[in-house]
Amino acid sequence: MAKTDFKTIDEYHKNFSGETVERMETIRSIVKKAAPDAEEVISYQIPCFKYHGYLVYYSAYKSHISLSSPWSKALLAEFKTELARYNVSKSAIQLPNDEPLPTTLIKKIVQFRMKENKENEVTKKKKAKA
Repeated sequence: MAKTDFKTIDEYHKNFSGETVERMETIRSIVKKAAPDAEEVISYQIPCFKYHGYLVYYSAYKSHISLSSPWSKALLAEFKTELARYNVSKSAIQLPNDEPLPTTLIKKIVQFRMKENKENEVTKKKKAKA
């Protein structure tokens, strides 16, 4: 990928074609439906959504699409069974391109992250007042 100064998610998507773009658009649509108030941004030169903080990122690679964020221990525990089939790290879940996207799982992860971000925001405000 030659261009590395993306300003929008659309610019990022233009560097890919075919099924890769379709898969990324599916993820984008899932996030928009699950978090309609989330803001689309580019962060670390990849698509990102913000909702009371950074919500979720995604990026495309030759053999997979990564769904990423600094995953909490709670999130990894909550979805342990569903994530067992994927290559997962503390910050990324690799979704293989030769398998259907786990749309329901993606939606649940986004909803979980929304809840975490709202709770984290409340905690930060309480600490700031103390």
